[in-house]
Amino acid sequence: MDAYDRNILKWLQGDGRMSNVELAERIHLSAPQTLRRVRTLEESGVIRRYAALVAPAAVGLEVTAFVSLSLDREQFRNVREVERNVIAFPEVIECHIISGDSDYLLKVVAASLKSLSVFLTDRLMQVPGVAGVRSMICMEEVKPQSSLPT
Repeated sequence: MDAYDRNILKWLQGDGRMSNVELAERIHLSAPQTLRRVRTLEESGVIRRYAALVAPAAVGLEVTAFVSLSLDREQFRNVREVERNVIAFPEVIECHIISGDSDYLLKVVAASLKSLSVFLTDRLMQVPGVAGVRSMICMEEVKPQSSLPT
């Protein structure tokens, strides 16, 4: 990955809908060279996908919580099944394996505190193999999802 590739990533992370011609102008390469580089970045998995970033509150998701999840050590042999169950919930928008006191850190969205409580109690905590759940409610988003440094 050279400076041109990094520059492509910088611009596309800011605007994934930018035309190839506009991108080529910004990075000072010809349009065919730029397109070839973008395709290589896509095919190699550097660019995973393109998506629209939606404001949660604009679609009725007023609550964001970070949830630490611990697994039952007796059920650890079923860890991939637990993961499949957890990531199948649409409320879980991120899932990370972490070190420390918990096994996973989830980012969860919900319409209200009540609906978050129902989700945690009636659904997430009922997944076989889940031993413990601790939630931290996000009071205010200071820096929303942003570009990776290039």
